[in-house]
Amino acid sequence: MLAAAALRPATSLAAFSPSPSTSRSPPPPALLSFPPRPHHRFPLSATAQEGASTSSAASATPIDEARLAQFAADWQAVRAEKDQGRILELPVLRANSGGLILRFNSLQGFVPNPLLSPAHWCKDPKRPIQDVTKDLVGSSISVKVVEANEEERKLVFSEKDASWSTHSSQVKIGEIYDGIVGSVFHYGAFVHLRFPDGNYHLTGLVHISEVSWDLVQDVRDFLNEGDTVKVIAVNVDLEKSRIALSIRQLEEDPLLETLDKVIPLEADQSPNVGTTSPPSEDDLLPGLDGICNELLQEDGITDVQFGRRALEKRVVSQDLELWLSSVPAKDNQFKLLARAGRQVQEVYLTTSLDQEGIKKAVQRVLGRVP
Repeated sequence: MLAAAALRPATSLAAFSPSPSTSRSPPPPALLSFPPRPHHRFPLSATAQEGASTSSAASATPIDEARLAQFAADWQAVRAEKDQGRILELPVLRANSGGLILRFNSLQGFVPNPLLSPAHWCKDPKRPIQDVTKDLVGSSISVKVVEANEEERKLVFSEKDASWSTHSSQVKIGEIYDGIVGSVFHYGAFVHLRFPDGNYHLTGLVHISEVSWDLVQDVRDFLNEGDTVKVIAVNVDLEKSRIALSIRQLEEDPLLETLDKVIPLEADQSPNVGTTSPPSEDDLLPGLDGICNELLQEDGITDVQFGRRALEKRVVSQDLELWLSSVPAKDNQFKLLARAGRQVQEVYLTTSLDQEGIKKAVQRVLGRVP
């Protein structure tokens, strides 16, 4: 869990001093006395010291009581802001290596660096985030409350959540964005999206399968932190606050070009009359025969034939994959492309379904076939 804090305003040491009757004599001159080692835990509020000394409660002043009452009221207020999901404009008091410290009335809370908007870092991707956050001291930023735990004295804000609430509705599936690559992991890369105002407000994920048409075994072979890229939005999940992006879909599938160059198809050729004879069942890609038999069980699909075969120059996937052609069905015939390793096989469906209907039928079949 990310550390968080709501800081305690400075309190007079006199309020915590022992009474004269309980004070002790100083140590003999021959002994060395060292101050206690300070704790590195960040105090959240004045109430964090409540009960630390039995004498402090006895010596509480009306000012202390008023301050404690204010803290309690502010904790209640910040919990209400969290429950209502409001966006707050709060001043930045300080910056440390982990993030920013903001003020909410008498309380102080924390914005961890990972919860800051990418707009700050993307202004100069090569600059350390600690230097970027120092420049924000004295300004105000828009945040939402993500944790308000009075008992544990944890108050955490997120600028990313506020940015999502403000800008997510502007992201449309199919839109193309300029982006800057942020974190890169084995499963994909996070890309910060540039909006029309010139700022990078939101971040999406380019899954490893959407990085390139080539077989990607390590995303770092293709993308590195700070790279500038173009991406297309392929899905927006408002409930989970996620954006799925693709780099691959901005490029033409090299499979189609490869087929046309390796096995040219004349206009008067039928699917089975290419430069190669139709493959036998033994020659089919493993698993393709079972998929085709299942396709024939779908309403609206009356026939399945095999067309041209080819070898690609690049390995896209070792597993059998089925791709839908972007060309609409013509004369009740629709083309699929089966590919595994370097092998490519055209599959022609005779169907009364439209492109969307064929897509759903294929998805159902792939869900049934192991």
